Amino acid sequence: MIGLGPSLAIAAAVLFGLSTPLAKLLVADLSPWMLAGTLYLGSGLGLGAFRLLRSLTRPGKGGERNVRGVEWGWLLAAVAAGGIAGPVLLMIGLTSTAASTASLLLNLEGVLTALLAWFVFHEGFDRRLVAGMAAIVAGAVALSWPGDGAALSLSGLFAGWGPPAIIGACLMWALDNNLTRKVALADPVDVAMVKGLVAGSVNVALALALGDPLPGPALMAATMAVGLLGYGVSLALFVLALRWIGAARTGAYFSTAPFVGALAALALFREPVTVPLLIAAALMGVGVWLHLTESHAHEHDHCDLDHDHPHVHDAHHQHEHDGPLPGAAEAAHSHPHRHRPLRHSHPHFPDAHHSHTH
Repeated sequence: MIGLGPSLAIAAAVLFGLSTPLAKLLVADLSPWMLAGTLYLGSGLGLGAFRLLRSLTRPGKGGERNVRGVEWGWLLAAVAAGGIAGPVLLMIGLTSTAASTASLLLNLEGVLTALLAWFVFHEGFDRRLVAGMAAIVAGAVALSWPGDGAALSLSGLFAGWGPPAIIGACLMWALDNNLTRKVALADPVDVAMVKGLVAGSVNVALALALGDPLPGPALMAATMAVGLLGYGVSLALFVLALRWIGAARTGAYFSTAPFVGALAALALFREPVTVPLLIAAALMGVGVWLHLTESHAHEHDHCDLDHDHPHVHDAHHQHEHDGPLPGAAEAAHSHPHRHRPLRHSHPHFPDAHHSHTH
């Protein structure tokens, strides 16, 4: 049975994967900057409306807490990388790349996310995770292999600006994913809403400054609806997954998004099913399977830790409260609390409580 973290990441992947070919339908009518801006504005405004409705019908945010302190710096840096640079690079790439190819090439986001998580942010990994990422990279190479029998070269692999622009978008999103993990204990709706509003406003302002007109009401509504589901709801689910399983594993599960996008693109654009596409799909599928079937358990130490996040009273949260809890005692709630030193063994992922080295 798939756990909560992987389930959340896969649900996020499905929503984002469907948004890629739908954005391809819209890119002919809007500039990359205007399209990126309206997608993210749809995300931010839609989540803002949800947040308002939630505050009126369910005070307390279900145990979630606000973004605060140094987390704002991490969040704004993530917005700059993933909410502004990433979408624009993707839209530029989509203008000269087949939708199915672009969808599968987006698997590189998971690889780059893992590399940054492992070697820059020091998230734990093992040989199985490395093998899974190697399979995904091999799939991306197969997808980009020259189809005319020409000698392999970098210029042959990445003819034109389409694929390199998409890879650049993946790098920006990989940085975004790792920075967002720094704020994953805050309310995911707030995180996704801020990203949508800031990134959307900047991209729309840039498009208007370059002389692009605002889209008509119907096109605006369609684009914002795609943005709300494919960027807003998807990102909120992604942040929750980061909280539970860390950046590298969330990125790996999220790499199922291109398969969803490729299937939708084949139906929408009647693109042919090619041999490189099938090879790439098989290799990338093996990589994702290696991550889905991972089991990581060993004896480990928990040091003194003070933080604040939604929790229930499980094996890692055995503490007293000064007053009564709101609602049922077993309900999720959020408050500053301390973890005492503890040594035990159980299956775990690199979440907020398991950031130890191996």
